[in-house]
Amino acid sequence: MTEHVTGQRRLEGIPASPGIIIGKAHLVDKSRVKILYQYLVDEKQLSREVEKFKGALHTEEEKLLKLRDQMPKQVKENAFILDSHLMILKDSMLVGSTIKRILNEKINAEWALKESLEEIRDVFEQINDEYLRSRITDVENVTERILRNLSGGTEHGLNEIRERMIIVAHDLSPVDTTELNISKVMGFITDIGGRTSHTAIMAQALEIPAVVGLESATGSVQEGDLLIVDGNTGEVVINPDDRAIIFYQEKQLQREKYKSAIARISHLPAETLDGHKVAVMANIEFLEEVAAAKDYGGEGIGLYRTEFLYLRSKGFPNEEELFEDYREVAEIIGPAPVIIRTLDLGGDNFVSDLEIPKEINPALGLRAIRLCLKEPEIFRSQLRAILRASAYGKAKLMFPMISGLQEVIDAKEILGQVKAELDSQGVKYDPDIETGIMIEVPSAVVVADILAKHVDFFSIGTNDLIQYALAIDRSNEHVANMYQPFHPAILKMIKQVVDAGKNAGIPVSLCGEMAGDPLCVPILLGLGIGEFSMNARVIPLIKKLVRSISLKEAQEDFETVTGLSTAREVRAYILERMKKLLPELDEKGYLNTC
Repeated sequence: MTEHVTGQRRLEGIPASPGIIIGKAHLVDKSRVKILYQYLVDEKQLSREVEKFKGALHTEEEKLLKLRDQMPKQVKENAFILDSHLMILKDSMLVGSTIKRILNEKINAEWALKESLEEIRDVFEQINDEYLRSRITDVENVTERILRNLSGGTEHGLNEIRERMIIVAHDLSPVDTTELNISKVMGFITDIGGRTSHTAIMAQALEIPAVVGLESATGSVQEGDLLIVDGNTGEVVINPDDRAIIFYQEKQLQREKYKSAIARISHLPAETLDGHKVAVMANIEFLEEVAAAKDYGGEGIGLYRTEFLYLRSKGFPNEEELFEDYREVAEIIGPAPVIIRTLDLGGDNFVSDLEIPKEINPALGLRAIRLCLKEPEIFRSQLRAILRASAYGKAKLMFPMISGLQEVIDAKEILGQVKAELDSQGVKYDPDIETGIMIEVPSAVVVADILAKHVDFFSIGTNDLIQYALAIDRSNEHVANMYQPFHPAILKMIKQVVDAGKNAGIPVSLCGEMAGDPLCVPILLGLGIGEFSMNARVIPLIKKLVRSISLKEAQEDFETVTGLSTAREVRAYILERMKKLLPELDEKGYLNTC
């Protein structure tokens, strides 16, 4: 939505990479190749049409390989993004399906590819997880480039930019960002995208500001317009007046001072003023993120989401692939711990031979531990890999989406069988590896006291717990505002889990978005959470916050909010309290300097 204020225009989007920049706009024309018609192909020409399609694939593969070899060192650790695009070029859902359509329907390659993409979109729309659902953009980007190869079209070279500019685009694919002349790019703004999009990942790796999901940026910005981009709050100001320029310049200076000051805290312990220590750890998706977790002061990996290796594989990764990945993570982060969560996907997310029917509501269907128990060979392969990796560092094992005790019993029975196999084969592993569960389903909260007797630790996954407890689909724009971490019911649920863990003598950590929210941390501290796991970049801020308050204060704040009746009241109280500790917070709770 565009807001007209004193002659200047403001856009509001999603903050994707922090920082503030002021510079001129460079519009990138990323208009899609238009497939206007379908036509029938003569029987004799079908093989030629297939070869044309294969040629377009081969051309794209060569481009991607060349780009990967020439990636700037600043983003080398994100080479896995191009690897995922190379995997898509071999994916049967896209490639195999398109060839079948050409041959069976006797249609042109362009239209066949378009139909295959539509089918894949339907599958991705069924995925509950926001991060995984957003990966459809990777398939769309690859498809677009194949179509461009088929049509003989060319793209504007992003590496030809000759002066420092702010890139304005409808979207930027991973390939686009690797082609950029990095020394000339101040930041990105795009019409589409989210916090977990590859545009955001690459901007963060380059440490340049980015705002995505602006909807109308390419329609509102002209080539050469002066822009202010605030990657902290998601604001973009078009042709700002002098007052706005001065305001944001001062804001950026404050941010740089703040970053320097807070960097000194990142490797200090997270200890309250009255001597209470908590562990501050990192959530990661990929092996390549471990280094950043250490750099930002992470005291281990509190959640290693293992789904990426499965999504990028054609079918399922084998045990050796999984083992090598887990072993590296354990070795790099050691002697600190890494908690490896077993597969948390639904069967409909795979290109595989699994005969799993499409589900109307996959969020409540066959996913996570349910899928693993139904497909024990997949589960056993991953368990073997995790156990083997535990011989190389302090690895812990965690089962997701546990709804009751029987799932824990069944999962641990398979784990015991796998341990016995390794013993019989003389394979090394940590026989005392800790085994825990994610508490993210309301039923697990209710029986947390029973579950606590059967596991070594709890990790509360608030993202799903809030969604399931409040019956809120976070991705539904009509009800997303009702997704409230401060809802009194959520706070009571967390308290119930913490109490169950304390009574059983097991640690309770929290690895949802609440763990990295400075407004939530004091409440969680007062609740008794002992370990926080979050996006690595937030770790210095959370450590600063923990070191600025006493446990006694946090407990008193929690007692106060238990007497409040609504999420709005709780948030207003905490925001007022936190403003004294973090003057950087604005009236919306955004951190202006981080």
